[in-house]
Parts: sequence; structure tokens; C-alpha cells
Amino acid sequence: MTSVKQDVFGNLPDGKTVERFLLESNFVRVKIISFGCIITQLETKDKHGNFTDIVLGFDSLEGYLNKHPYFGAVVGRVANRIANGKFSVDGHDYQLPINNGPNSIHGGIKGFDKVLWKPKEIENGVELSYTSADREEGYPGELEVLVTYTLVGKELAINYKAGTSKTTPINLTNHSYFNLAGQGYKNIHDHEISIDADHYLPVDDTMIPTGEVVPVQGTYFDLRKSVNIGSQIAKLKLNGFDHNFCLSKSDAQHCCSRVYHEPSGRVLTVRTTQPGVQFYTANFLDGSLKGKGGAIYPKQSAFCLETQAWPDAVNKPQFPNALLHPGEEYDQTTWFSFSIQ
Repeated sequence: MTSVKQDVFGNLPDGKTVERFLLESNFVRVKIISFGCIITQLETKDKHGNFTDIVLGFDSLEGYLNKHPYFGAVVGRVANRIANGKFSVDGHDYQLPINNGPNSIHGGIKGFDKVLWKPKEIENGVELSYTSADREEGYPGELEVLVTYTLVGKELAINYKAGTSKTTPINLTNHSYFNLAGQGYKNIHDHEISIDADHYLPVDDTMIPTGEVVPVQGTYFDLRKSVNIGSQIAKLKLNGFDHNFCLSKSDAQHCCSRVYHEPSGRVLTVRTTQPGVQFYTANFLDGSLKGKGGAIYPKQSAFCLETQAWPDAVNKPQFPNALLHPGEEYDQTTWFSFSIQ
């Protein structure tokens, strides 16, 4: 049985209260706040039975109100990048705010990570709701969104539901930064990862997919068998990984990724209903942010597994559909399972 406790994390500049929820099982403790649906803390046991916080973040609300790289947040209305912040739907052209080079990323200037959600305690978890107004951050349609976090035993599930008044692109994900050695550990180079994907999306200089869907076979993007992250980044001869891996196109739950950290014995296994996952090795962290307990977060001190629709899908009809129409329900789930080996 999961224990659910609620307290106050802080107050926004306008005086509104940010609630915090602690979900606790015998193996996992996770804290979630109503601002941005942010996971502020996630503790799991190591092979010696010790709990350690394995996600990056801040000790107080102030850190999340200042500029940061989406630590632990739900991002949307569209996670990842839209080329030039432009798209056309139902004969109408839309322009979004540009906030990542020439592109729009993670919902714009004030995406879902920067708004106050309405929380409700439920069995084994918390349910958070938000209404995104028509043309908020340039997107068409009023969008009713519901995000549910539930913890059962060693597994944290995140479910995303939404309905819209006009056809709109949508792509919701959680942007937690993991380090299985513990937040504040110097890097993730001693982690091992596998991703169950036969193809990946190459990108241009602005990180927009070129439109090609390329087999991983014979490339350093072939992560179907477990590899050491540090060694693989060295072979890649790039800044690191920041690419979409193409998963099963089935809407059913399917395997996504497995990450193992031998020194601690921690294992993270991810399953999802989404068609893609963005594997990101925190290449843009630079040590300038002070996190929990005064920890410094340098480059590649964490990894993200952002289960998602394929980036820029609204502009690439050959990609899996990322449009939600009136009368339809957006319904996606990702499961994070924690264990020891």
C-alpha cells in the first residue's frame, strides 16, 4: 500500500499556494508539486538497502521559479522542438514563441512546466489538472489536461489525458533528470543503457529531425544491447545524445529502455505507450546551477528518457500522428520501474 501525504511547498509571487505530495512505498519515495507537475525528489533503495535521491532539482520553490532546464517537470503543450515554431492545421497557420535557437521547444515561453496545476489526492497517488486556453502560447483550442502520478510497489506510473475544442498538436512528457548513483554525482558515464528501438531520427544543426528514419544497425545509435554510456558518447563524437529513438508503433504498453548502475545496483526500466523516447545526456548542463544540498550539476551529470511523440511531427506527415481532434481523448502512459541487481 502506498502512503500519500500532502503539505505546502511554498507560495508563488501572486500568493497562490504550491502543494507538495509525498508518495511512499517500501522501495520508492517520490515528491511531486502542483507547480509544473514537477517531481522534486525520487528516492530508491540501492543494493545495500539505502535510500538515495536519484533526480536533479532544487530544495525550494525559488529554484523552480528561476530559469532551469525543466528539472522534473511535465512539459507541453508540445514537448521537444517544432521547426521555426510554425505549423498549419485545418487550413490555418500558427506561429509559436521561439525559445530554442530558431525553434520552439517544450511548449514555449510559459509552457506547462511554469503553470500552477490543480491537485487532487487519489488512491496511491495524485491527480493534477490544468486548462490551457485557446491560443495560449500560440496553440489552437482550449485543452483540458489531466496528469496522474501513481506509485504501486516499485513502479511509478504517469498517465496523461487531454481533450481539445480545436484540432491541436499535443505531446506531453515528464522531463526528469536521472542519476542512479544519486543526484549530485559527477556524471553518468558509469551507467549502462539499452533502448529497444530499431530506428532513430537524425537531426540538423538546430536539433530538428531531418525527416529520415534511419536504422540503428551498424551505428553508434544501436543501443538494443546494453552499452556503457560514457564509452558510447566517446564513440559518438558528438556533444552527447539528444535524439529520438523510434519505438513500437503500437498503442499498447511496450518496452522502452533499461538503465543499470553497477556500483549501486540500481536498475531503472521504462515502459510506455508512446511511439518515441528522447534519450538526452544533459549535454547543456554546465555547472552553473546549484541544486539540492548545494550540489553542482555539470555536463552529462544526468540522463533523461522523455517518452514522447516524434519531434516536429506536426510538420512531418510521414511521422506518427501527433494531432488531437475535438471529440478524441489523448491518453498516454509511461511506467518507471525501480529495482536492484
